[in-house]
Amino acid sequence: MMFSLLAWSGAVAIGVSLGLLGSGGSIMTVPVLVYLFGQEEKVAIAGSLFVVGSIALAGSLQFVRSRLIHWRSVLVFGVPGIIGTYIGAFVSAYVAGPVQLVLFAIVMLLAAVLMLRPIKLEKQNRAARASWKIAVDGLTVGLLTGLVGVGGGFLIVPALVLLGGLGMHQAVATSLVIIALKSISGFLKYLDVLEQQSLALDWQVLGLVTILGIAGSFAGRHIGNRVPQEGLRKGFGYFLIAMGIYIIARSAPEIARLT
Repeated sequence: MMFSLLAWSGAVAIGVSLGLLGSGGSIMTVPVLVYLFGQEEKVAIAGSLFVVGSIALAGSLQFVRSRLIHWRSVLVFGVPGIIGTYIGAFVSAYVAGPVQLVLFAIVMLLAAVLMLRPIKLEKQNRAARASWKIAVDGLTVGLLTGLVGVGGGFLIVPALVLLGGLGMHQAVATSLVIIALKSISGFLKYLDVLEQQSLALDWQVLGLVTILGIAGSFAGRHIGNRVPQEGLRKGFGYFLIAMGIYIIARSAPEIARLT
């Protein structure tokens, strides 16, 4: 299994960006698997769910021990999210890979906007919380996760703060558990999708990318304590814009050939 140093550096960058930025960092996984490891689109999306879910699960353990997880929000947001992810993965069987990549690029551009112009997150009055709004948001984010393979932390955290009334630290901790659960749901359904289309995962690559990603996330968290977060977010936001445009430009000719 020979891949370039650039490919393995990309695997480390997934974890480092997640550790540095929290939500949004794992959005690099699909491009790394497609463009650096040369994987087919659906294989990369399925693999990204495994990698993102594993990194999120590993990251959530420290918050479980410190009792920062808000389990009611995990239930209200997470269960619809699991259902949505499963549905999104089911629908993906009928969507061409290049189309999925373009949809992914659009989500990437949305993440960039939220990083460059972040929503002002103010803890809401707990009495004003609406569980159905949280559930609908969870279902929507789950559909995106299943369809294009993003964890959706950049959408989950604001929802938990603005709709769920959680503080930032608790929202970030809770989002990791939700991301892990959604990713597992979508990944299990993708196994069926890949089997139907005679595609297979490269478990050696996924295992190594996951290990490097987890190690990178701890390194990124350590570095992040010493680097201004505002500058990091803006820089990563501009990177996402460039990457989103690149993916659309690469995928558009393939979509044109399909039509």
